[in-house]
Amino acid sequence: MTYEERVPLWKRYALSIQEAAKYFGIGEKRLYQIIAEHEEEDFILEIGAHIKIKRELFGQFLDKATCV
Repeated sequence: MTYEERVPLWKRYALSIQEAAKYFGIGEKRLYQIIAEHEEEDFILEIGAHIKIKRELFGQFLDKATCV
């Protein structure tokens, strides 16, 4: 059983784009757009060529957003 299978989304520090789309109810395409528009934000975590979303920080970002 892998880490992804053992730890529920709501307990993870960072989520893949696919996981973040499910968790936040935002499409993958829109998540990529948000990342491109906010490249310097703290909620983005780059691991090599992979992009992860820091769950709590992205939630705080969404709390402040007026539209997504």
